[in-house]
Amino acid sequence: MANIVDHFNRKILGILQRDGSLSQREMADQVHLSANACWNRLQNLKKEGIILGQTVRLNREKLGLGLVVFVMVKTRHHSGDWLQMFRKHVSEIPEVIDFFRIGGEYDYLLKVVTKDMNSYDGVYRRLIEGVELDSVTSNFAMEAIVEQRPLPV
Repeated sequence: MANIVDHFNRKILGILQRDGSLSQREMADQVHLSANACWNRLQNLKKEGIILGQTVRLNREKLGLGLVVFVMVKTRHHSGDWLQMFRKHVSEIPEVIDFFRIGGEYDYLLKVVTKDMNSYDGVYRRLIEGVELDSVTSNFAMEAIVEQRPLPV
């Protein structure tokens, strides 16, 4: 894998993360490669699963999604079947935009983006519905200092 992510590919990945709307020609110019060489590298990065797709970043506040909540979950269930059921349950809640199994005092961390406290209450109710959890702790973000930062390639 290290061979495929050379200097040129790191530049391509950095550029894509900052502005995925650039044309092949514009990207090739910034990387100092021909458009064809740049296209071939992009195809290889996709084939290797390094580029997982291309998306557009949205301004959540302008869309009325001003509340960010970090939800910490504890459970005493750790079987594969329970985890599969919990993953499916959480994945069906669209306001959960990030979902991690973590080590430490808590077992799971969810990042929830929603309109307001009333909307979050609905997310909370869906989260605890039909799933046995020991505790759910919600931490409300007051300000986004840095958000949706590119990966350091």
